[in-house]
Amino acid sequence: MRDQHRTTDLYAILGVRPSATTEMITSAFRARVRELRPDTRVDTDTAERYGRLRAAYDTLRDPGLRAAYDREHTVPTPNPAPARPVHRVAAVRVDGGVPPEPPLRVGPVRWERRA
Repeated sequence: MRDQHRTTDLYAILGVRPSATTEMITSAFRARVRELRPDTRVDTDTAERYGRLRAAYDTLRDPGLRAAYDREHTVPTPNPAPARPVHRVAAVRVDGGVPPEPPLRVGPVRWERRA
């Protein structure tokens, strides 16, 4: 079991982030168990997937085991999305004066209640 923890990401098995609270872990576990119900799935690997799911849940819900897992395991970070270049229209005046106002101004969002 301990070797399995080094090769798999328990947070990914449950579908939560490493900063997830215990309540979030429990909620994710219950949602995943609902997906593996035998009356909705007809896979042969359901028992194996449930075993991995249960092992991940048992490890991450216990604060001591979770701290030990976090010390041993480095969570892979996804590659950040490449920065998209921002295309701006250069507002240059021929006479060297102040550039004009931008065509769109964004202000605070205001919510209105409708009766």
